[in-house]
Amino acid sequence: MPALTELHAEALLFDNDGTLVSSLESVHRCWTRWAGEYGIAAEEFARVELHGRPAAEIAADLLPADVVPAAVARIEQLEVEDVTGGVVLLPGTARLIASLPAERWAVVTSATRRLGEARLEAVGIRPKTLIAADDVSRGKPDPEPFLLAARRLGVDPARCVVFEDAPAGLAAGRAAGMTTVALATTHDPAELDADIVVRDLSAVSAQATAVGVEITAAG
Repeated sequence: MPALTELHAEALLFDNDGTLVSSLESVHRCWTRWAGEYGIAAEEFARVELHGRPAAEIAADLLPADVVPAAVARIEQLEVEDVTGGVVLLPGTARLIASLPAERWAVVTSATRRLGEARLEAVGIRPKTLIAADDVSRGKPDPEPFLLAARRLGVDPARCVVFEDAPAGLAAGRAAGMTTVALATTHDPAELDADIVVRDLSAVSAQATAVGVEITAAG
C-alpha cells in the first residue's frame, strides 16, 4: 500500500493546468496553429518548453521583441476560444476543492487572468484568490507568484503547501520556502523534485480545522 504522509498547513496553493485541470490537447492545438501563423519551424518549436511557463516568456524565446506583444495576444485569443471542450477536470480535483474553505486555497497559474479564469469557469471552479501571469513581474520558476498568493491569503509562506505538476512550478514553490507536492500527471516522477510525489489529486484528502488544514497524501 502507498505510504501515507500527513501535512499541516494554513493554505493550499494549486497550479491549474496539469494539476486541477488538463488542457494539454487544447494547448497543443493552439500553440501548433500559433507557431504556423508566425512561421516558426517545427524543430525550433519542439525545443521550447511550453508547460508551466508564461506565454510571454515562450514567445520571447521564439520571436523578435517587437513582435512578442501581438503574438502573446494572439495565443491568448486562440486558447480562450478553444476552452469549450478543451478543458477537463483531473481526478480528485472536485472532491478536494469542495472540502476546502474559500480563504484557505488559491490558484497560481502561469496563464493570463483571462485564460486562467476561462479554463476554471469551463469546469465550474471559482477560486476566491487567483494569481495569474498578469499579477507578477517574474513567473515560475521564480517564487514571486506563490509568495504573492500567500500574501493575498494572509498566510506565512512556510505554512503553505504547493501542488504542482511541472518542474518550473515545483522550483518556484521550493524557492518560496513552501512544502511541495508533485503530481505525476504530465511528467515522469523521476523528473519531479518535491517533498512528496503522488499520481494526482485523487491521492490527496484534506480536512479543515479551526487553524488551518490537515492534509493526507498517499505517495
